[in-house]
Amino acid sequence: MEILILIIVLLVIVLAVGDIRRSLITKPVFKLFKRILPPLSDTEREAMEAGDIWWDGELFSGRPDWQKLLETPEPKLTSEEQAFVDNQLAELLDMLDDFKIVQQDRDLPKPVWDFLRKEHFFAMIIGKEYGGLDFSPAANSYIVSRIASRSISAAVSVMVPNSLGPGELLTHYGTDEQKNYWLPRLADGTDIPCFALTGPEAGSDAGAIPDEGIICKGEHEGKEVVGIRLNWSKRYITLAPSATVLGLAFKLYDPENLLGDKKELGITCALIPTSHKGVVTGDRHFPLNQAFLNGTTYGEDVFIPLEWIIGGADYAGKGWRMLVECLSAGRGISLPALAAASGHVTQRMTGAYAYVRQQFGLPIGVFEGVQSAMGKIGGTNYTLESMRRLTVSALCQGKSPSVVTAMTKYHMTEMGREVIEHAMDIHAGKGIQLGPHNYLGHNYMATPVSITVEGANILTRNLMIFGQGATRCHPYVLEEMKAASNPDEEQGLMAFDGLLMKHVGFAVSNVFSSLWMGLTSSRFNETPVSGETGRYYQHLTRFSRGLAMAADVSMLMLGGDLKRKEMISARLGDVLSHLYMASAVLKRFEDEGRQAADLPYVHYAVQSHLHKIGYAFDGFFRNFPKRSVAVLMRAMVFPLGNHFAQPSDELLQDISTDMMKPGITRDRHTFLCYWKDDENDMTGHMEKAFLAMLDMKDVYKKLRKAEKRGELSGNLNGQALADKAKELNIISAEEADKLAHTEKLRMTAIGVDSFAPGIIENNQFYTTKGDLRKQAVRD
Repeated sequence: MEILILIIVLLVIVLAVGDIRRSLITKPVFKLFKRILPPLSDTEREAMEAGDIWWDGELFSGRPDWQKLLETPEPKLTSEEQAFVDNQLAELLDMLDDFKIVQQDRDLPKPVWDFLRKEHFFAMIIGKEYGGLDFSPAANSYIVSRIASRSISAAVSVMVPNSLGPGELLTHYGTDEQKNYWLPRLADGTDIPCFALTGPEAGSDAGAIPDEGIICKGEHEGKEVVGIRLNWSKRYITLAPSATVLGLAFKLYDPENLLGDKKELGITCALIPTSHKGVVTGDRHFPLNQAFLNGTTYGEDVFIPLEWIIGGADYAGKGWRMLVECLSAGRGISLPALAAASGHVTQRMTGAYAYVRQQFGLPIGVFEGVQSAMGKIGGTNYTLESMRRLTVSALCQGKSPSVVTAMTKYHMTEMGREVIEHAMDIHAGKGIQLGPHNYLGHNYMATPVSITVEGANILTRNLMIFGQGATRCHPYVLEEMKAASNPDEEQGLMAFDGLLMKHVGFAVSNVFSSLWMGLTSSRFNETPVSGETGRYYQHLTRFSRGLAMAADVSMLMLGGDLKRKEMISARLGDVLSHLYMASAVLKRFEDEGRQAADLPYVHYAVQSHLHKIGYAFDGFFRNFPKRSVAVLMRAMVFPLGNHFAQPSDELLQDISTDMMKPGITRDRHTFLCYWKDDENDMTGHMEKAFLAMLDMKDVYKKLRKAEKRGELSGNLNGQALADKAKELNIISAEEADKLAHTEKLRMTAIGVDSFAPGIIENNQFYTTKGDLRKQAVRD
């Protein structure tokens, strides 16, 4: 007993007396930390430090404050933004014929371009003082989503000037002279911008761009000035074929020290008129059969004045941080908006099609195989919309959470791919035959574009989400890294000492809390709500603790090797992401007043995320290189086993049944999906057939009964069916008239587009003499 007391006293002395603690504990740990610290390049460090920490920090802390999340204001449109949506946006959507845009013109029609310029669609993020709309991220996201539900090509054309590019860079970093000249021209459409970053040898590794600028003296407007001689070759640049002003990222060098004593200044951004001598707008790309303009740009020995650097000469070499800070906001709006549109369109139109399309005398939506795919569409779309809203709410508060927007971009585009694939499976021939009535085909083909751009998804998942999250969101690691890199070692040691003691307490707490929550199935965790969703908060808190523990252990055991263990770090990133997505679902459910009709969607979504968290943890433990440590971590997180299963078949069936019902719930879940009340429209024909068939469901029951009795042939449809049923007195004359109209709508809805010989071969879908299309009446 005396020995135990002595050990405790000695331990207290060691920990309590600063000089002893620093000598015996902190200094050795400090040296070890500096040795295992993963090396960071300048671009990685700037990316790591850019942006804000938001709800991701709460989830990484192991102690998420759920009340703080629920009190976050919902993103809402202002009256001015709503008026724009009701008028200018509605008019634009009516102008768009996506089949003609993509298959015939390969570009937006001139009237559409003119309308976009006139109504300032390219200026949503530009301030009113410069003639822009100065819309919120909520409005930006809503508008792009609605356009995408009608035409991906039009949506991309609108979103690019309102995302990473000259407009945003000028707004944040431009000189007064640059803002006063360029922003009004961008706002009224006098100039169309593009931004050139990606090149043949530099995609995900933007820091490796070979394009360079050399500071030197040259002639500009008849005078010798200090400027930059540029050489560049860029590709995949959206709007490059039509741009009048080019935003350019390049590496800047100052070999003659004309700006100072530093020869390699780093990545720099400049703004160059495309009419400037030496600027070449190259060939156009054709990205997966989409019509948005995308192409190449080149320049050889192009001389520009220093004043064309965005922000002026003071911002030479600061381009990478500028780009990362701007991209972290844009990444949370533009591509997620396209994914949200996919979710809304597929849920609304697939629900309608599954009722209209019948086999064996029944809607295909009653068959369990179809119900499985439909339920996944509806449940996934609930997460898509929830995630879109939560991320936009952070941006509306003026935050730029880089880890959150990386998760949003990656997972929303992946979920967008999932829902469109399920929809294509259900639609079958209706989905694969392109034509004016196909509302899925172009969206399906365009999906990999979102997966690829603004940070390829493989890179985002495997390097960015956990790579940034582990340091940016962790309560202590980033500050410890700063202390370790302090050139004044004594000062760094003092700072590290205080952080280390807090970090140790944090880590020990997470280990024991994870074990306790696992043993008690989280039942003693606090929850901000009661009812059916209360348990979900408890489980998510448990997994937040587990993530914090696993992250600490991984960084301690693997050190710099963790940077190269992409499969390991990606799984921890998946845990963080699904914690965020489940949080978004629960937040939306509360924001919308805990709608009972939404419970199947909420249960499916949250249970899916809990299952995927468990799956990610399982993969992490099975592949962690330190096997004994992996066993101990698994015991802490899952002491009684991993029992988080996939959602039940019953939930999938409940969702699929609900998707085939018109009403408030369907409208709330698909409000971003544009449809036109016109049976000849690509969306209207399905919606009108769906509503008409529901209205006539009792008549169709009579017909099926007559078929079973052998009174009516099952091979009849359309007017012939209505006439025969009337003749046999199965239905009344009034019912026969309604049936004939409904059958016409039904046959149009299940039909696919076909074209007379020569039209496809000669690309003559549209001519000056009129529309040469011919629609088939059956598959």
